[in-house]
Amino acid sequence: MPRTITRLNLVNALHNETGLAATDCADLVESVLNRMSDSLANGEQVKISSFATFSVRHKKERVGRNPKTGKEAMISARNVVDFKASQVLKKSVGQAED
Repeated sequence: MPRTITRLNLVNALHNETGLAATDCADLVESVLNRMSDSLANGEQVKISSFATFSVRHKKERVGRNPKTGKEAMISARNVVDFKASQVLKKSVGQAED
């Protein structure tokens, strides 16, 4: 079963690799994630070189179908976060490059 990486895992890895205090590492991880979230909420694109690009995309209202009952329902318009992996990341996880 794949392991899930949590904020705590990131903090511990940063602490082990840098020797910074764990509280400083926690603040750093939190700061980076907050900055990314705020930028996306403001409609900005977040690009992390050799990793990925995050952007916000608008999805229009549409008709969906409940797969269990077959009943149609309206799915409201909304903004979603779009993730596009870099070629470096794709190569490192073994995906085909496009």
